[in-house]
Amino acid sequence: MKLTRQIFAAGLLTGATLLAAPNDSNEAVKRVHEATLVFNEIMGAKDSGIPQDLLEKAHCAIIVPGLKQGGFIVGAKYGKGVMMCRKAGGGWRGPATMRVEGGSVGFQIGAGETDLVLLVMNQRGAEKLMKSEFKVGGEAAVMAGPVGRTVQAETDALMRAEMLGWSRARGVFAGVALQGSTMREDKDDNAKIYGRPLTTEQIMAAGGPRPKTVSNELALALSRYSTWEKK
Repeated sequence: MKLTRQIFAAGLLTGATLLAAPNDSNEAVKRVHEATLVFNEIMGAKDSGIPQDLLEKAHCAIIVPGLKQGGFIVGAKYGKGVMMCRKAGGGWRGPATMRVEGGSVGFQIGAGETDLVLLVMNQRGAEKLMKSEFKVGGEAAVMAGPVGRTVQAETDALMRAEMLGWSRARGVFAGVALQGSTMREDKDDNAKIYGRPLTTEQIMAAGGPRPKTVSNELALALSRYSTWEKK
């Protein structure tokens, strides 16, 4: 009886350990799913969200779900995101994973959790994302994007912007500027999705590899709200 209790206790301890430390190999896959949920929630919100006509012009989209307080919001910390880019003839290619380090999301200081969405609006900005690492503000600036179903005023600044940004925290969704951050590819997480450590450029290349462990749910969600209008 004593041995049985010991075996049972050991089993509980093992189970608790597994619950406390989820399988890291699934984290990249979960992040793609979370990014899809975030995007659908934002686009499904009544009278708010990312203007669809901007999404239709975007060359790439980056979604960073669930940034925590003290991680990215207060003084320069860390988050992980998912990037998709347009195919030449329309549709979306990816996902590629990306680390965001440094910077801040401005007005939402102190928020418990923040979702970040970036749209890359031209080919020059998309080419910068193909680098292994680049500095936001140094090589490219993220301008606060307008909120609503359509863009009411296409200002010169908006039309020239390489990247537009939005954030959501505590139920509030708004455009956000982003400066001082470093974005870099995450080959380790790419390997968890594709089975080998690919670069962003390899993933986004024409005829690039197909993911082995995730569905095309994020590509479908992006396509649902946009058609390719290359400018």
